[in-house]
Amino acid sequence: MFGWEFPPLSSGGLGTACYGLTKGLSKKGVEVTFVLPSAAEINDVDFVKLVSANSISNVKIKRISSALKPYTTSDEYQRQVSKNPNLAKIYGSTLFEEVARYTLAAEKIAEEEDFDVIHCHDWMTFGAGIRAKRKKKKPLVLHVHATELDRTGGHQVNQYVYDMERYGMSKADKIIAVSNFTKNKIVTHYGIRPEKIAVVHNAVDVPHHYNDENFEIRKNDKIVLFLGRVTLQKGPDYFVHAARKVLEREKNVKFVIAGTGDMEARMIEKAAELGISDKVLFAGFLHPDDVERAYKMADVYVMPSVSEPFGITALEAMKNKTSVIVSKQSGVSEVIRHCLKVDFWDVNEISNKIIALLRYKPLHETLKENAYFEVGKFNWDVPAEKCIKVYNEVMRLNK
Repeated sequence: MFGWEFPPLSSGGLGTACYGLTKGLSKKGVEVTFVLPSAAEINDVDFVKLVSANSISNVKIKRISSALKPYTTSDEYQRQVSKNPNLAKIYGSTLFEEVARYTLAAEKIAEEEDFDVIHCHDWMTFGAGIRAKRKKKKPLVLHVHATELDRTGGHQVNQYVYDMERYGMSKADKIIAVSNFTKNKIVTHYGIRPEKIAVVHNAVDVPHHYNDENFEIRKNDKIVLFLGRVTLQKGPDYFVHAARKVLEREKNVKFVIAGTGDMEARMIEKAAELGISDKVLFAGFLHPDDVERAYKMADVYVMPSVSEPFGITALEAMKNKTSVIVSKQSGVSEVIRHCLKVDFWDVNEISNKIIALLRYKPLHETLKENAYFEVGKFNWDVPAEKCIKVYNEVMRLNK
């Protein structure tokens, strides 16, 4: 399995999904070698093995010294190199050079390992998967968690990334999409036959017992939460505009934006421009324990994504008994019922639904309790079983 983030070095939904899926696979007796890029300055192999590999039987972590980071764009990589010129001496001088270097290093690991199937997560690993397939004559499964069209909202698509995605999909024996929303995008924009794509929705681990907490901020204010990367794909600008509309009718409300991204500075400026800067709090990137506390602190969680292949954060909010509003342009909206659904661009409807949940306690309580019961049915055993079915299919066809 080739990936590019895995807890504890994880900053988004991909790491959560990889951890949950490998845990589910290991419970069913599948042995996984997970190949992961890691820059030398943040790499602590013993610690990572202690937290990830040793906590999941049958999972072995292989790390490649690399400057690749989750969700890095070409421009962000160049900024890293300009701040630290030594990076270019050790690693690739561009993002694409570094991806190529990771690919060659991953190929060497594949030569040494014994395996039946190659499973790749998102575009940075596709080249590694193709080389491993050629070298070992083993079937290749590509897992699409997001496309370049999702990440850019269809604007200023990076042609290199799109071409790598399309080439990888054409060479794969099977593609796993995290939703029908993503499958349709792959068929429409990448020219892949529908029968080549299996849909495997993500899941979430739900604790056996829910522990509530009291928060000082909730004594005077209701809390509405945005949690995710502050990028075009996630729709933080629609969240801020909806916040202003809510505050025109509800005064005792605080809006919390938890996460970082290239739109963070712009959103801080936008809140000031709209005259609501005292009501919008920017929490930055949160530690996993603080993420759980943020969900519990919130009265409403809003996921206004422009293009969301799945959206594990909605399930995480539900398991923490937080009422959820999700974009209709998301994969998770296909599989959950006890939430409110909106078009990401409709800030009037987003604000109306936020106000309804804040004002009407019976609606709020019913939604969050039913959502908590519903999300309890989600676990990683089902996605693992579906992946094993895909593995068996490609192994059979590869004989």
